[in-house]
Amino acid sequence: MTHAQGKSFLQSGHFPTLVAAFLYFDLSFMCWVLLGPLGIQIAKALDLDPAHKGLMVATPVLAGALLRLLNGTLADHIGGKKAGIFSQLVVILGLLAAWIFGVPGFAAILGLGVVLGMAGASFAIALPLASRWYPVEHKGKAMGIAGAGNSGTVLAALFAPALGLAFGWTNVFGMAAGVMTVVLVLFVILAKDAPDQGPKQNLASYLAVLGMKDTYWFMLFYGVTFGGFVGLASSLPIYFHTQYGLAPVHAGYASAACVFAGSMFRPIGGWFADKVGGIGALSILYPIAAVALVAVSFGLPSIEMALGCFVVAMLALGTGNGAVFQLVPVRYVKEIGVVTGIVGCAGGIGGFYLASSLGFSKQWTGSYQYGFLIFAALAFVAFIGINVVRNEWRVSFSRGYAEGSVRI
Repeated sequence: MTHAQGKSFLQSGHFPTLVAAFLYFDLSFMCWVLLGPLGIQIAKALDLDPAHKGLMVATPVLAGALLRLLNGTLADHIGGKKAGIFSQLVVILGLLAAWIFGVPGFAAILGLGVVLGMAGASFAIALPLASRWYPVEHKGKAMGIAGAGNSGTVLAALFAPALGLAFGWTNVFGMAAGVMTVVLVLFVILAKDAPDQGPKQNLASYLAVLGMKDTYWFMLFYGVTFGGFVGLASSLPIYFHTQYGLAPVHAGYASAACVFAGSMFRPIGGWFADKVGGIGALSILYPIAAVALVAVSFGLPSIEMALGCFVVAMLALGTGNGAVFQLVPVRYVKEIGVVTGIVGCAGGIGGFYLASSLGFSKQWTGSYQYGFLIFAALAFVAFIGINVVRNEWRVSFSRGYAEGSVRI
């Protein structure tokens, strides 16, 4: 089909593929952060200190970051549908192994974390799979809807702690494998690669994007927005339990409220960026996130105050995720799969840094403050960066598009 400009959002794309991409992304993200909501129970069973807790929840984030490079390349080379099927099978088999054979120690939980990283790497497959069906004026909305699969982190926070207490935390892995199997079947039925896939690239052409300075800016910007989102999503259950004494289930509910705010505002971020431009949106969102993280770093006296600040931070970060990926497909057309992987990798590394630094900060200083403060400083650096490139990007990115057809 031809992606003619002027068509409505629903007329211009392939809705079943958008649904398939969302479901794949959503339930994969549920699996990706599963160790966070179960972290209190796992840490008690394995007798983990704060630093090891931080590494436990951060390992899937780092693995997901690195595996996004693989998945981004696969999506470009063999198509998003085949890459998605392969990725889901790896996650399902890993969950089944943990359920059947158990998780006897810290090394085993780290091994499971690496396998769950493949679920986090779904990002580099789901978003290009959906976005390739849509013209530039609707890509922000398409990627925002597919990217709302961040909400899977809410499902993990809501249900995993209670299921772990009722049935045992290792059995939660078996339940997750069952859910992922259903999603895989739906994905096979609904997903379809867009006809306009572009020429297949060799490895040198994939690596060529690393020779473009814009790539590094995008890595910084997404490292803060998505890194902050997934780092907090993984760490908040343990944080609320340690800082405010919440029981595992209540800590999961409190975390779910924060994560829900961030995940639901990702598509709004895409829509907002389509309207006012991704650069303008990010210039507003980074300072908001930085201020909220500085506030929580001081160990607010009540859970209500902390929840309020975390919700504000997650709203800004989640909206920022959508805004960054309104800009990516405008800047990169043929390389969208591999660039999504590279930029997503930076986001995962940002999340690994935040989750692990919170654990080490608590271990070494007795407080989470330094972990939050350093990440707030990174958000401020991103704010400076987006304003440094503002004028150059607005001129260069709009070339080749009709005036007013896309906002930068």
